[in-house]
Amino acid sequence: MKAASKFLSAASAVTLSAALVVPGALAVQFVATSAAEAAVVSRVEVSGNQRIDAETIRNYITIKPGKAFSSSDIDSAVKALFGTGLFSDVQINQVGSTLVVKVSEYQVVNQVLFQNNKKLKDNALAMAVQLKPRGTFSQATLDSDVEAVKAAYRRIGRDDVTVTTQVMQLGDNRVNVVFNISEGDRTQIAAINFVGNSAYSSRRLSDVINTKRSSWVSFILRDDVYDDDKLRADQELLRRFYYNHGYADFQVVSAVGELDNATNKYTVTITVQEGDRYTFGDVSVESTIPEVDSKSLESVVETRKGDVYNAKDVEDTIIALTEKVAGSGYAFAQVTPRGDRNFENHTISVVYTIDQGTKAYIERIEIRGNDRTRDYVIRREFDVSEGDAFNQVLIQRAKKRLENLNYFDKVDISTVPGSQPDQVVLVVDVVEKSTGEFSVGAGYSTGGDTAGPSVEGSITERNFLGRGQFIKVSAGGGKNSRDYSLSFTEPYFLGRRIAAGFDVFKQTRNYDHYDSDTLGATVRFGLPITNSISTQVAYNISQEKYKLDDGCETAGVYDPTKCSVSTAILDGIDQSPWIKSSVSLGLVYNTIDDMKNPHEGIYATTTAEFAGLGGDAKYVKLTGRGSVYQTLSEQFDLVGLVSAGAGHVEGYSGGDLRIFDQFQSTDRMIRGFEYGGIGPADSKTGDHLGGTTYFNASAEAQFPLPVVPESFGLRGAVFADAATLYGTKISDTVATQTSTDLKLRASVGLGLMWASPFGPIRIDYAIPVKKEATDNVQEFNFGISTRF
Repeated sequence: MKAASKFLSAASAVTLSAALVVPGALAVQFVATSAAEAAVVSRVEVSGNQRIDAETIRNYITIKPGKAFSSSDIDSAVKALFGTGLFSDVQINQVGSTLVVKVSEYQVVNQVLFQNNKKLKDNALAMAVQLKPRGTFSQATLDSDVEAVKAAYRRIGRDDVTVTTQVMQLGDNRVNVVFNISEGDRTQIAAINFVGNSAYSSRRLSDVINTKRSSWVSFILRDDVYDDDKLRADQELLRRFYYNHGYADFQVVSAVGELDNATNKYTVTITVQEGDRYTFGDVSVESTIPEVDSKSLESVVETRKGDVYNAKDVEDTIIALTEKVAGSGYAFAQVTPRGDRNFENHTISVVYTIDQGTKAYIERIEIRGNDRTRDYVIRREFDVSEGDAFNQVLIQRAKKRLENLNYFDKVDISTVPGSQPDQVVLVVDVVEKSTGEFSVGAGYSTGGDTAGPSVEGSITERNFLGRGQFIKVSAGGGKNSRDYSLSFTEPYFLGRRIAAGFDVFKQTRNYDHYDSDTLGATVRFGLPITNSISTQVAYNISQEKYKLDDGCETAGVYDPTKCSVSTAILDGIDQSPWIKSSVSLGLVYNTIDDMKNPHEGIYATTTAEFAGLGGDAKYVKLTGRGSVYQTLSEQFDLVGLVSAGAGHVEGYSGGDLRIFDQFQSTDRMIRGFEYGGIGPADSKTGDHLGGTTYFNASAEAQFPLPVVPESFGLRGAVFADAATLYGTKISDTVATQTSTDLKLRASVGLGLMWASPFGPIRIDYAIPVKKEATDNVQEFNFGISTRF
């Protein structure tokens, strides 16, 4: 009992003590908190500032003399001063009735200097770093800028660059920042190896990716720079290539680049897993929206049963179905493809399911990174705008359009939640690249009306003043020619997807016995009808002047004893100057997979020209040309090409055609003959007069050259051409003509194509196997390739 009594007494004492102490502690805490919340100072004292005025610092904080403040107000004041980016340290304390604000200012950058840099200019490096003149200096920013300079050099293939810095004190809290750069040697890519590929050769896959093996032209093209981001993009290119050729299970297992420090060269190894090749099985459209008839939508489906599986066709079908349904009033409808693989017969059946998607609207479109390109140039590539229904398919199409502009190195489109649950904000991040180009080049051609050596200089801007406009000024000439031109194109005329532009040109040509001088202009309008079909309407006007060589005249009159000139040419010269005013309409169908290195697709164009809207020329001219590319062997990268063309010109209103209005043969019509070397001819002088009608056809097989590295861009070809040029509308009294009837010519030959840094160049050696006595043969032809 006593022990229990003592225990109870102790417990009572503890309880009593607690009852007295705890309230006391709470009271002290309450008083302290209340005092902090009720703190008032009579003045705010600023110290440590050198450049920033004390009153400016006081204005950044919300604590004012005579007004109560709390610890949270002090925290907010500290954050506000740090947020200005002007101070490296901020301390705020209360000393009696005074609030003491002590700051340490960042130093101010006077100059940012780069030394020993030759491969990258000062302005390029200045754009890469964050430190700027009149900006604040911090060691953290300087360290970050050192890495930015190194990254800029890595992008041009100089991985072993070293960068040291020097901070020079100038007084008055100002500094100069100096980057000392040792650029090092340029890294190269010794080899690009593909592992696991069997359907396509390594050479073919090398054509697909942008990273190239180093070659003797790499110092111009700069396509042999190793870059991790570029290699990741190459993986996506490989995936798209395989997906578009039936390999739906394709994977890039790994893609690595290993640097050999001894040689300063990379070896890139890309390991792939191709999988099986699939064709399309059953293709159907289903709709969960009662008002949408799935049967009526099958006409826009671009995937067909039995065709090789193609991811691009699936994407195009999704877009077509989305637009079709949205046009019927269902803006939120979503098209989802569902594929069903049959591993036994290697088919993929596709069902396009149309559902009523979640209702979401675009609150706004934010564009970032476009320092030069105007906002509206980017916005107009979207088929949606603020307030429209959000549609991911249309957003992805806009992304592709922006990438195809070739204004940006990178385009990213992301979404963030808007102010309401059914609102989203589109964020468009772009990285701009140079769109201007100054070029000077020289060339040589064996054919055409500009045969011989030539030089050309041009200034091109694809994004003029950031407005998305194209402008080019060029001048050039050779032994027998002079060319000057100015071209301008506005891709969105009157805010619509209509390309409007004009060309002004002046051409002079020196022929064997006469010269020509043409001054002209064209106003044109281009309109895309579908993704593969476009049209162009143009008005053309030109003045042509012809002059006989002085050596062919005696006292200003043609002297046949000095030179032999057809009376058809003389008649054309006598009619000079000649005004031609015409309107033309062109239609282009293009499904080529790669315009630089075509393997599959069709390119066809037809043009109708009507001359006679004033001027002297009165004729109707129709021309057409089509080319079909088809890969004959995936493994050997063998490509087949079949092309055909035709043209006819007819005068009207009883007028005869001039010799200069008729068609002349070229190497695009048939190889193995001189320019203007076939067709109707003057039996007295041998001059070819051109014809009113032509037909031509060609078959060609293109292949990579063995042994030669693919990075050289060389390919070979064997071909066979056939053509005819006949008919005449020149008055019989002007010349005695021969070979005016339909007579077939044919040739066979070998070709060498080079995707050079100066443009596509082609060399052909053709042997005529069928010709006429009046034809002029030219077996060797060299010049710029005009593939389309």
